[in-house]
Amino acid sequence: MRSLLITIDGPAGAGKTTVSRALAKRLSYTYVDTGALYRGIALAARDAGIDPDEETNLENLFKTIALTCTKTPAGPRLSLNGVDISDKIRTPEIAMAASRISAKPVVRRYLLTLQRRLGKDKGVIFEGRDMGTVVFPDADVKFFLVADLKTRAARRFVELGHKTEALSLERVKKEMKIRDENDSTRSIAPLKAAQDAVVIDSTALDVHEVVELMISHIRHHSSNVDS
Repeated sequence: MRSLLITIDGPAGAGKTTVSRALAKRLSYTYVDTGALYRGIALAARDAGIDPDEETNLENLFKTIALTCTKTPAGPRLSLNGVDISDKIRTPEIAMAASRISAKPVVRRYLLTLQRRLGKDKGVIFEGRDMGTVVFPDADVKFFLVADLKTRAARRFVELGHKTEALSLERVKKEMKIRDENDSTRSIAPLKAAQDAVVIDSTALDVHEVVELMISHIRHHSSNVDS
């Protein structure tokens, strides 16, 4: 099978990260979590005392930071100026800040070039919210992963439960609903499925079942292209 550029978009808690990693391992592809890049910027802005709405200050911040992705046996890790921040960015606070900051043109410009450079040789899976609609509109295969809000909140609650004490399922559900609304209604690159994306509802499916569905679509695409 020839190398492809694959995008997996969808709302928080739909299982994008777990599925993307599993699919990348299955195909021996590189996995890029673009959401982590936005979270990294949100963390850097917070630590610098910069409000996500202060675009001029954000642009100045970009001159002083370097985000790097590293592949490790345990999975990809994100570093900010040489310091691993992979665990620090996985909090509800940073998730909400990343949602706000991702709508800023200056932020999107900063990351767009990096993302496209990472995808130029293909053999890559990009996970995010606008990978198939904005960043890679010509991607070979596009997926949009969804699940109902209750299921997504429960998954995220389990994921975050051991990382913070002040957490409840209801809080996670409430913040996830707000983030869904913010992401889907913003004027710049709103969260939505690309017209040519394959939509998969993971509510009642496990990771293995979702990956098998994706593999089936990928093989179908490849056979059509090669024939």
